Amino acid sequence: MSMPTTRWTGTLTALSSISHASDTRGTITLLRRELIGQPDGRLVHVPIVSGNTLRGRLRRVGEELLRDAVSYEGKLHPAAAHALRGGGALAKTSHEPLSGSRLARLRELVPQISVFGAAGGGTIIDGALAVGKVVPQVLETNHITGADATLSAFSATQIEAYTRQDDAGSHDFTAVPAQEMLLFDDAGAPQPVARATAQQMLFNVETFPTGTVFSTWMRLQRPTPLELAFFLDVLNTFTADPRLGGRIAIGHGQIRLDLSCTPTPDPATLPDWRTITSARADEILDVLGTLT
Repeated sequence: MSMPTTRWTGTLTALSSISHASDTRGTITLLRRELIGQPDGRLVHVPIVSGNTLRGRLRRVGEELLRDAVSYEGKLHPAAAHALRGGGALAKTSHEPLSGSRLARLRELVPQISVFGAAGGGTIIDGALAVGKVVPQVLETNHITGADATLSAFSATQIEAYTRQDDAGSHDFTAVPAQEMLLFDDAGAPQPVARATAQQMLFNVETFPTGTVFSTWMRLQRPTPLELAFFLDVLNTFTADPRLGGRIAIGHGQIRLDLSCTPTPDPATLPDWRTITSARADEILDVLGTLT
């Protein structure tokens, strides 16, 4: 039994600067840009976060929830683990490609696969979830986002400077020998000379500043009750501590989500997906083996 297609629309607000790397020019890493058609017919390059970035974050949250429910840590073939965590890869298989009842059984038992899709078992498995691009609300996107922004895309980003320090020569690493460089004497004989290993490099990253507002959307196409219950848990978990883009480990990418849902799901009418998948752990481990 499937349920009506559920749609989420709304905004994301940057609570810390957001990095989404594309080209690197010298020591500057630039944001990813796309051509956006303007009402007057012009094409303008605008920095936009890909929908794959947001979808990837949600996928990793879903994999962690499924791992906790099924307890498959250390029990999966690497191909199956990659399919759950990163979407997998289409590769040759010595088995018959997944199809028919085997594919239907996999989708029925593993909501992570049926919601996000994957590549494995010699086939590409479509997921029920579609995720829109994360579009900044700037002057050049007003006709797309419906916002009333006055700041141009050309002024809506910043350059952040960082230094990277190699501290291998500190006192805590006395057992590590200093690197050697070769100098040559007048006779042409090499003369190794010790030098300190600590080096510093300055580099720059283009980012969206804190406070930037983005528009986005998500759609779950005719989910089963189990798929909807699973994805609501994924979305709630992600919303409690949301991150977007790169350089998360040094504080980038903190966001706030403000999304509305149509139609509004009633969690009381949905199954407890954790209890169901936990009870089917052995079956799930078996069907995940078909992704190799």
